[in-house]
Amino acid sequence: MGLSTTHLIIFLVIIVVIFGTKKLRNIGSDLGGAVKGFKDGMRDGAEKTADAPSAVTPVQQVGSGATQAKETIDVEAKTKA
Repeated sequence: MGLSTTHLIIFLVIIVVIFGTKKLRNIGSDLGGAVKGFKDGMRDGAEKTADAPSAVTPVQQVGSGATQAKETIDVEAKTKA
């Protein structure tokens, strides 16, 4: 009990009717761009790890609490206002 060719054609026609060709084209290009970005990121990550030294030291951020409080954003306060 597999999918026959006629089942696949009917399925594709229903998808085109529901979404339309323009939206399907946009979804396809967005998916292709995401895959390309993922591949580029993986390639860049591999190059960076090859160039990076093997011993990595942790980095601490030094700053006053008042400076950090100014930079933080309260999302709930923005949505309530």
